[in-house]
This record gives sequence, structure tokens and C-alpha cells, in this order.
Amino acid sequence: MFRAAAPGQLRRAASLLRFQSTLVIAEHANDSLVPITLNTITAAKHLGGEVSCLVAGTKCDKVAQDLCKVAGVAKVLVAQHDAYKGLLPEELTPLILATQKQFNYTHICAGASAFGKNLLPRIAAKLDVAPISDIIAIKSPDTFVRTIYAGNALCTVKCDEKVKVFSVRGTSFEAAATSGGSASSEKASSTSPVGMSEWLDQKLTKSDRPELTGAKVVVSGGRGLKSGENFKLLYDLADQLHAAVGASRAAVDAGFVPNDMQVGQTGKIVAPELYIAVGISGAIQHLAGMKDSKTIVAINKDPEAPIFQVADYGIVADLFKVVPEMTELLKKK
Repeated sequence: MFRAAAPGQLRRAASLLRFQSTLVIAEHANDSLVPITLNTITAAKHLGGEVSCLVAGTKCDKVAQDLCKVAGVAKVLVAQHDAYKGLLPEELTPLILATQKQFNYTHICAGASAFGKNLLPRIAAKLDVAPISDIIAIKSPDTFVRTIYAGNALCTVKCDEKVKVFSVRGTSFEAAATSGGSASSEKASSTSPVGMSEWLDQKLTKSDRPELTGAKVVVSGGRGLKSGENFKLLYDLADQLHAAVGASRAAVDAGFVPNDMQVGQTGKIVAPELYIAVGISGAIQHLAGMKDSKTIVAINKDPEAPIFQVADYGIVADLFKVVPEMTELLKKK
């Protein structure tokens, strides 16, 4: 039985949306935005009300200018100081708290990346509120959806905190348009450096392949590859597909590949157009990190492997024969 909402209820709902204000904490590399920030902005727009972005760092003027052009952003707050180099959460926390005190936002959010997962719990603790992690949908300004049990169930969370602090799963929201916006820009409230930690250096592995979480095609390997040397089979295939290369936790734990290649509940969440799982049995933790992929292809010699339950296409065969054949066929195109 459907019951029409009373006019008073509709007015209260409209008022609630009108008075929302959200602060998106931008993740960036000084000269460019990290893509998950654009997905987070889209999530923030679902809340209604005004969306502001905070950019902290050194020499991050270009990022601030780019954010001003993003559709749906009303204001960009910029804080530049050597203390914000490397986006250390110990230094960012006082800045965000001061910004919150000044503007009294109803929501504070960031992407559910290593950056966001490290920072937001600190913010929530200082505000004495409970954070909501890794949301995949927003039902209303105080109601969010997230996955539980390794992605096998959905949990709807109603949050009554005075400030809602949450992280956003990037693969669940479209990226905001990078043009069409005309946000104003101003300096954020200044805070004194904490000085308890110092950013020294960062060494990144250079690769011609796309970044794992943003790739349109991902080729992942599991324990079935038997060694790190055999991952070369996947690298060769990935090069033909212009794909990123990932791995299951079993492959990472076995020492085949480094941790930053892990896809799964405790690794990176991906949702590419095409996901090729090679020698991966399909443990529930791995499925939680890739089952939103548009098309899934599984290659495994075990026909009973759980990965075939979520695969759109399955190849029951020896990966050491099939993968080189696929690579050679692609080379001939």
C-alpha cells in the first residue's frame, strides 16, 4: 500500500537538501588530480546543497584551477605550505578541523583510497563522530549504502551524527565532468604545522601501463601462475591490450608480485570494462574487489573454480598454453 507524503514532510525534505554543505578533500599529486576525487565529487553532489573542495599541498595552483572548472563545485579552498607536502594526515587533520569550524559543513568526504582511509578516521575521531567507510550509494543526506561480508551483502546505514564523515568507493560513482564549472577560489584557514612527522621522499615505479584502479582493461594473475617469473606471460598479454596488471592476494602472499598489485577486499577495488582473471580460483575476498567489472573472463584449469560463477566467459584450460596463444593472436591483428 502506497501512502502519499504530507506537504509538511515534503517541505522538510526539501529544506534538508537545501541546507546541506559538503567538503570534498581533494587527493592530488600537486600538478594533477587523482581520478577518485572526481568520483567523490559526484557522490557529494547526490547529497544536494553546496559542494566545496579543499586542496592542500605545495605548488598546487594548477590542481585548484582544474577543480574550479569541475561541474558542480561551488568553492575551492586552497592551502599551500611545506607542511602539506606528501599530504601527511597528521598535518592535514588540523587544517580540515579549522576549515570545518569556519564553514560548519554537514558532510566531509574523500575517496576510499589509501589517502582517504588514512585521513578520515582521524577527522572523525577529532569531531567525535563515527565515520562511514567505502560507500557505494547515497539514499539521502543521512542514509548511505556500503557492502559487508566481502561484498556479498549490502548494508544501509542511517547516520545521525552532527557531521557525516565518509569515504567513497570510486568505482560506484561516475567521474564528475572536468568542464562546465565556475567555482570561486579562496585561501583556506591557516594552521600551525604539527611537526610530529616529516615527508622525506617518494619513489614510484615507472610503468607504461595504465594505473590499476583507473584502467579500462585489467589482467590479473593468481597462485596458478606458480612463480613471479611466470607473470611475464601476463605482462606480454597486457601490453597487447594496453591493460594494467593485477594479482590475487594468494599471488602477493607467495611473493610473486608486490603488494600494490593486489586486487581484492584488502587490496584495490577495480571495475574495468574488461577483467581477465588468469589462474585465480576466485576466493570471496578477491571477488569483492573486481566483481563490478563490466565483462569478466576467467582462465583456469579447474572447472569447479568459484571464479567461473561470476565470469561472463570462462576458459577451462592450461593457462600456460592459452595465454601465449591469446598474445600471439593479438599481435597478428
